Amino acid sequence: MNVKLAETAGFCFGVKRAVDTVYKQIAENPDTPIYTYGPIIHNDEVIKDMKKKGIHVIRSDEELMTLEKGIVIVRSHGVPKSVCRRLEAAGMTCVDATCPFVKKIHKIVERESEAGKHIVIIGNESHPEVEGIMGWANGPVSVIQTVEDAYHFQIPEEKSICIVSQTTFNYNKFKELVEIISETRYDITVLNTICSATKERQTEAKSIAEEVDAMIVIGDKMSSNSQKLFEICNTACKATYFIQTLDDLDTNQLRSVDTVGITAGASTPNNIIEEVQKNVRIIF
Repeated sequence: MNVKLAETAGFCFGVKRAVDTVYKQIAENPDTPIYTYGPIIHNDEVIKDMKKKGIHVIRSDEELMTLEKGIVIVRSHGVPKSVCRRLEAAGMTCVDATCPFVKKIHKIVERESEAGKHIVIIGNESHPEVEGIMGWANGPVSVIQTVEDAYHFQIPEEKSICIVSQTTFNYNKFKELVEIISETRYDITVLNTICSATKERQTEAKSIAEEVDAMIVIGDKMSSNSQKLFEICNTACKATYFIQTLDDLDTNQLRSVDTVGITAGASTPNNIIEEVQKNVRIIF
């Protein structure tokens, strides 16, 4: 019997930085209201713990205007440029916990759109990271997520394009979509802005899933990178289970297998990973 735990499972650099930022602000400002603009990361267990410590999640601009002045921590996914201005106008102290890799995309999009290029973001339009990236463009923006989107993408041929990616997008899908767009375009700048940690995590997860009888992916249902891990693992191993905590795992499904692989999204705390791993080992 064997349990293989991915070395890359758990908090990535950007997530750890954002979570640490919140707890640091709590420790240093015990008497000041502290908010996060949107959930700091996509993990409900982490958000629940922060709520117990007094952190309030701002869900809308309208809500922002009704709150007592205090510290607002910008989520790891980043926000549109306009939100930063509204925070300042509301008299809030802004602490930016945007992942540095996402911040880099903001700067690229701002620079390239100011140069007159049409910005194309490969990603999920409804994801907060993509919403934030769109908000740094000073011109037209298109979001492409599927093959159909890529084939239907049309703008004037003389228009220059700059393509970037959501940091957690599937690397192989990114390449596929870029190739489709490139078939009909000439003046294209392609910047692969997928986080290297995301690519490494996806590659390792696929490798493990190909070698085991069952695969467990631990992550929040709202986590884009966790969903991508599940898709990749499920393709390589049909007995792949997507769980948020140990409570979601049906251990009876694992009793007849010899090897189990475990990986986790970039916003999954180590204590949850360790709990799942420990209990899976007990089964065997």
